[in-house]
Amino acid sequence: MTEKALRLGTRRSKLAMAQSGQVAEAVSQVTGRPVELVEITTYGDVSREHLAQIGGTGVFVAALREALARGEVDFAVHSLKDLPTTQPDELVVAAIPVREDPRDVVVARDALKLTDLPRGARIGTGSPRRMAQLNAYARSHGMDIETVPIRGNVDTRIGYVTKGDLDAVVLAAAGLNRVGRSEDVTDFLSVDTVLPAPGQGALAIECTADNAELIAELAELDDPLTRAAVTAERSLLAALEAGCSAPVGALADLLADGQIVKEMRLRGVVGTTDGSTLVQLSTTGPVPETHEAAMALGRDLATGMLAQGAAGLMGERAQ
Repeated sequence: MTEKALRLGTRRSKLAMAQSGQVAEAVSQVTGRPVELVEITTYGDVSREHLAQIGGTGVFVAALREALARGEVDFAVHSLKDLPTTQPDELVVAAIPVREDPRDVVVARDALKLTDLPRGARIGTGSPRRMAQLNAYARSHGMDIETVPIRGNVDTRIGYVTKGDLDAVVLAAAGLNRVGRSEDVTDFLSVDTVLPAPGQGALAIECTADNAELIAELAELDDPLTRAAVTAERSLLAALEAGCSAPVGALADLLADGQIVKEMRLRGVVGTTDGSTLVQLSTTGPVPETHEAAMALGRDLATGMLAQGAAGLMGERAQ
């Protein structure tokens, strides 16, 4: 008798389906059970409003979590940067696999790099975080750009460039890699230029807290270093009381001496979307061994950023 298939809840977007398909294969290997994808439409998928207006926090996640709670699916895959920072008691993030490239990338006409864009170039992005940092970079480097708010999936966004509506768009490297469009990238943005969103490039595999057997199986896909890094980043975001549509960038990276990982550096940035004011700070410490230590790293950096006026730069506070 073949074992019953595990049901994986996923958003319907091409990117969500691609990353869920990759997770399904990995889960099938560790459990020995077939995995079927269950497509779920979320509010974030059907709303045509800009993310910053619909609140950002959790709009792509709520429907998947409700399906988990109702037992319609056994586990769900989220882009970690879409997850609200507060975790419901009845659900658990059983695995955070090895992170993809966390950087942002430019897809521009004529294979241009960011620094080659002409004066007045129109750059599309749906993210206040990207707008703040791109505009700040442009200001400090004598560039003249206009950031244009856009929405839509990867194909739609790249289409704005190929159709000539925009000179460039900024997207996450991880998303393009997962849908097989990395050849469209014309420039990789250094994290010194644009810090990614907290958790960018990482996936969260979530299931109900009472499913001990599945939690144990999914845990085999967990990467402790990725988990420590994204926990610190999300702790920073939570301590700034900012939602995932706030103009906050954060990245925890590992500093290695040869093959031995010695320390973790956490960098954070928050700014006004016009780029006129940025608060940027970083801290370096031992690689967190526990969830609490990773949380503390993020909280400590947030405290420093708030002391430098970060709170006033985030627009409306997340509810």
